[in-house]
Amino acid sequence: MVAPLVQTQALHKRYGDFEAVADLTLQVRGGEVFALLGPNGAGKTTTIRMLMGIFQPSAGAARIDGLDCFADRVEVKRRVGYVPDEPVFYDHLRGREIIHFVGEMHGLTRGQIEDRAGPLVQRLDLADATEEFAVNYSRGMKKKLALVCALLHDPRLVILDEPTSGLDPAGIRTLHALVREMAAAGKTVFYSTHLLEHAEKLCHRVGILHKGRLAMAGTLDELREHLARNGSLEEIFFLVTRPAASESAEEPRRTNP
Repeated sequence: MVAPLVQTQALHKRYGDFEAVADLTLQVRGGEVFALLGPNGAGKTTTIRMLMGIFQPSAGAARIDGLDCFADRVEVKRRVGYVPDEPVFYDHLRGREIIHFVGEMHGLTRGQIEDRAGPLVQRLDLADATEEFAVNYSRGMKKKLALVCALLHDPRLVILDEPTSGLDPAGIRTLHALVREMAAAGKTVFYSTHLLEHAEKLCHRVGILHKGRLAMAGTLDELREHLARNGSLEEIFFLVTRPAASESAEEPRRTNP
C-alpha cells in the first residue's frame, strides 16, 4: 500500500465554543485525487488552512509528507502547490512579475520559471494578460494565475480549494485535464469543491464533511455499497448530510479513513 502523503489525526479547530472541525482523522495516499466535500460551513476551508499551516489546530495533528503542518509550515509550503478559494495578489504587480516572484521564492532560475510557466500560461489562456496589473484581473483570471504559481515548483501535492469558481467552461475543462495529468504522473491532488459532478468524474476517493466532522470517506463504489447501490455521488452526498444522517455514517467512516 502507498504510504499516506496527507494525514490528520483527531484534528480539531475551535473558535470559542464553536467547533469548526472536530475529531478529523483522514489519510490521503500518494498518487491519488481526493475530494473533500461538504455543505457551506462544513469545515473544508478550515481544514485546508490547517494543512497549509495558516491556522494552528486547537487539538490533534496534521502532517504532510511526515512534516507537522503548523510547526514545519515553511517547509510544507515548499512541497505543496496551493490554490486558495480567493487568491490575493499585490494589486500593482503585473501577472508576469507575480509569476517570477513566486518562482524565485522557490529557488528557481529565470530560465526555469519561463520554461515552466510558459506552457501553463498558454494552456490557461493567460498569455495576453501577463503584462496586465493584478488589480485588473477578474476572479477567474486570478484563479488561473494562482494555478500557474502553484505548479511552478513541480510539487508532489497540489491542494485546490474550490478551483473552478470564477472559471468559464473552457477554463474548467483545462483545469480538469491538468488534474488528470498530475494524477497520471503520480502526483497527489487534494480537491475541495461544491460541484459534485466534478468530484465524481475526477477523484479516486472522496471525504464528506458535515458540521465539522468526517461523516464518510471512501471510493464511490464503497460509498454506494454502504448507502445507495448504483447511486450518484449527489444522492450519496444528500443522504450523508441530511439531518441525523451523520451518526448512521460513522461506521463506514471508521473503515474507510
